[in-house]
Amino acid sequence: MIESSTPPLADLDGYRNVTDLLVARAAIAPDHVAFEVKGADARGSWRPITTREFLNQVRALAKGFIAQGVRAGDPIAIMAPTRYEWAVADLASWFAGAVVVPIYETSSPSQVNAIVADAGVRLAIGGTTEHAVLLQAALTETERITLGAWTMDAAASGTLADLVAHGVDVSDDELDARRTSATQDDPATIVYTSGTTGEPKGVVLTHRNFLGQVLNIAAAYREIVNEQGNTVIFLPLAHVLARGLQLICLASGMRIAHLSDPSTVVATLDTLRPTFLVVVPRVLQKIQAAAATKAADKGLAKVWARAHATAVAWGHRAERIDAGRRIPKNRGLSLRHRFFDALFFRRLRTVMGGRVGYILSGGAALDADLSLFFRGIGVPVIEGYGLTETTAPLTGNLPGRIASGSVGSPLPGLTVRISDDGEVLARGIGVFAGYRDPAHDEGAFVDGFFRTGDLGRLDDQGRLILEGRLKDVIVTSNGKTVVPTRWESAVEANPLVSHAVMVGEGKPYLSALLVLDPEQTLAWAAAEGVSIPLVAETDLRAVTDPTLRAHLQRAVDAANALVARSEQVRRFSVVFADLEDRALVTPTMKLKRSVVLDRAAVTVEDLYL
Repeated sequence: MIESSTPPLADLDGYRNVTDLLVARAAIAPDHVAFEVKGADARGSWRPITTREFLNQVRALAKGFIAQGVRAGDPIAIMAPTRYEWAVADLASWFAGAVVVPIYETSSPSQVNAIVADAGVRLAIGGTTEHAVLLQAALTETERITLGAWTMDAAASGTLADLVAHGVDVSDDELDARRTSATQDDPATIVYTSGTTGEPKGVVLTHRNFLGQVLNIAAAYREIVNEQGNTVIFLPLAHVLARGLQLICLASGMRIAHLSDPSTVVATLDTLRPTFLVVVPRVLQKIQAAAATKAADKGLAKVWARAHATAVAWGHRAERIDAGRRIPKNRGLSLRHRFFDALFFRRLRTVMGGRVGYILSGGAALDADLSLFFRGIGVPVIEGYGLTETTAPLTGNLPGRIASGSVGSPLPGLTVRISDDGEVLARGIGVFAGYRDPAHDEGAFVDGFFRTGDLGRLDDQGRLILEGRLKDVIVTSNGKTVVPTRWESAVEANPLVSHAVMVGEGKPYLSALLVLDPEQTLAWAAAEGVSIPLVAETDLRAVTDPTLRAHLQRAVDAANALVARSEQVRRFSVVFADLEDRALVTPTMKLKRSVVLDRAAVTVEDLYL
C-alpha cells in the first residue's frame, strides 16, 4: 500500500461546535460585510449584510425554533435553492442545537418523503410555498409529533418571519445554553448521498468534521480566502461542498453572494467582481467554448486555435516554474502570449468579473488541457477531490503548487492510502464515522480508512491522480479490464458532449454513448446550417445526423489516440437526453450510469449487431 498524509495546521481546542466560528468572527469584526444580498427593487441592487446583522438574524430565528418546540438534537430539514436565507436557517438550526438535513430543491416527492422519514425530521423549511407543501406532506406521513413546514417566501403564510416573531420571549441565556449544548462529536448534519450507483445513504457529519475542515482549509488557502476577497456561491447549498465553502468564507471574513440560478452567473460577475469561484468543470468548458464560438463568428477560428495553444503552453510554463524547474527563455511564446492576452485573454478575464484570482474545480474530473488553458489566460484552476463522506475536500492543489492532471495532495489533517487493488482510501479530520443506517457501514471501511470507491494512484510528490470509479470498470468478453474515465473525459472535452459513457461489459469490443449538450449542440447546428431536432423521450434514442456524427467522430478518434488499442472505442451512438430529469442525473449533474444504460438498452444493442 502507498500512503500520503498532511499534518493539521489548525488546533480545534477552544471550539465547542460550529456555531463558535460565527461567534468568534462577530467578536473580531462585527461591522465587516459578510454577505451581499440581492434586493427586491427593480434594479436588483445588492445590499451588504454585516457579520453582526447576520448573527442577530441567526439568533432571532434560532429563538423561533426553540419557541416552536425544537429540542437539542432534533433534525431540521432545509429544501431551497441557493440563497441567503439558506445560510441563516443553517446556522440558526445549529444555534438551536438541531441537526440540519439538507434536501435538494429538485427532489421528487418520494425522495422528500424518504429523507424526512429516515432522518426523523421534526421541523422543515422550504424555499418556496411549493417546497413547504412537499415538506408538510412528508411530515404528515410520519407517525411522530412534528412542528410544521415553514417557508422562506415572504409573501406566504408560515414564514421564517413568523418563526422569529414566535421566539421574542426566548431569553438570550436560554439560547446560549442551547447553542453550546452540542459538542464536537455530536452530529451537525445528515447529508443524503445523491446515489449514482445505489440507494441514497444518510451520511452523519459531526461538528468536529466541519470544524476540522473549515479551520484547516482556511489555513491552507489563506492566500485565497481572506477579508479582502469575495465569492459567489451558486452550487446547491444542499451539497456539503457549498456549505463547507460558506463556513470557510464566513469564518475567514470573505464576502459571499448567493445565486439560485446558475444561468445568471456570468451576467452577474461584472457587478459582484468576485476574487474566487467554485465551479464544476462543465462551467469552464462552456466559458472556453463560448469564447471559441465568438471568435469563429468573427472569422477568427484559426487565430483562436493559436491563442488556445499559446494559453496551454503558457500554463505548462507556469506549472514548471511552480515545480522549481529551470525555464529557458522563449521570446516567441512571450510575444504570442502578450498578443493573445490583448486580443482574447483579457476579455475572458473581464467576462469573469476582472478580479478572479483563482477558480476551484470539483465534482468531476477536470481535463488537464482545460486547466492549463485557464492558467495560461491568467486564472489558475485549483482542482480538488472529495466526497460527502469526507466533508467535501479530501485533497487539493495549492497556490504555487498546481499540477494539472492531479487533484493535489491530502489537505491538512487528512491521509490518503491506495489499496492493493488501486482503491483510494481516506482517513482524518473530515472523514465521517459512519452512516445513519449501520447496515450501510458494512464494507465501507477497512483498517480504519473509508473506502471511497474511486481508483487512483499517488505520484512521487504524494499527489493523487484519479483513474475512475471502481464500479465503472469494464471487463470485456476477452478478459480485458478497462477503466473508462480517461477516454470519457477526453470526449467530454468537446463542448457538444455533456456526458460520454463507455460500454462493453462482457462484449467483444468497446462502444460508447455520447449524450449531447442541448444548448451547445443547437448553437453548433445553427452555425453549420443543419437541423437537428432534439426531442426528449423516456428512452435514449440515437441522433443520426451525419454531419453531427462526423464532427463527433473526430473527438472519438482523438480520445482513442490517448489510450491503448484494447481500450479504444470501436462504435458509438449519439443520443439526446433530458438532463433536467432527476431520475437520470443527480442534483450535482452526475450521470446515473445504470439508469442511462437501462433507458438506452435498444441503442446499446444496436452497437453490437
